[in-house]
Amino acid sequence: MNATDRTPADLLTSALAADPGRPLVTFYDDATGERVELSVATFANWVAKTANLLQGDLSAGPGDRVALLLPAHWQTAVWLVACSAVGAVADVAGDPAAADVVVSGPESLEAARACTGERVALALRPLGGRFPQPPAGFLDYAVEVPGQGDRFAPFVPVDPEEPALIVAGREFSGAEVVERAVAEAPSLDLTGPASRMLSALPYDTWEGLCAGLFSPLAVGGSVVLCRHPERLDEEGLAKRIESERVTAVRR
Repeated sequence: MNATDRTPADLLTSALAADPGRPLVTFYDDATGERVELSVATFANWVAKTANLLQGDLSAGPGDRVALLLPAHWQTAVWLVACSAVGAVADVAGDPAAADVVVSGPESLEAARACTGERVALALRPLGGRFPQPPAGFLDYAVEVPGQGDRFAPFVPVDPEEPALIVAGREFSGAEVVERAVAEAPSLDLTGPASRMLSALPYDTWEGLCAGLFSPLAVGGSVVLCRHPERLDEEGLAKRIESERVTAVRR
C-alpha cells in the first residue's frame, strides 16, 4: 500500500500499479471442485465493471446501502471493493428491507425480495456463469456486468471518513477498514508481497473479511479463499497449502 491509500479501492489501485500480473484472489469451492485464479489486473477489471454497474445502472452513490447476501466467494470480494470505489456502504448479510440495493446469491433470493430498491442476483456458478433462468425481479449479474466499462471514475469523490462497511453489526469507514487491515496483518502472519493467506473463514465477520481480503490486499499479498472447506480433509488441506505456496492459514 501507499501512504495515501485511505479506502479498499485505493489499496487495489496501488496493487495494480505495483504488479498487475501477480495473483490476488484464488478461489476454491470444495463442493463443486471449482478453482478460479484472478490476477490483480483481472480482479481490478471485475471491480471496475461492477462499480460501473452499481453507479450507472443501479444509481448507487455515496452513502447508499448495498446489502450483500453472499458467501465467501471471489465475486463477493469484487463487490466489496466495488462498493468502496463508488462510496456505497457494503452491508454484509444486512437487512435487505433497509437497503437501497441488494445483491443476492441463489440461496437467499427470497429474503432479498424484501428490498424495495434494485436487486441483483449472482448464480455463483463456475467461471461466473449466469442463471439458466433469471430470477423474477432480479438483474442477473453475469448478464449485466460484461458490457460495463473497463475503467471506473466515481461521479462524486469518495470520502474515506464516511461509512463504507457494516459487518456483524459494526460500522467502519473506508479509512478504518484500511487502518485495521494494516494493523492486524502482522498478527495474521502477513508481512509483505510474498504473503499468501489461505482463508476458510466466512465473510460475515470482520475476522473473515480481514483475513480473506483486506489484510492480504493491504500488504500486497494474496489470498486463497475456500468455500465449503468442510469438504476438504486434512490431507487435502496440506496438499493445497503446499501447491498454492500458502504462508498463513485461518480456518
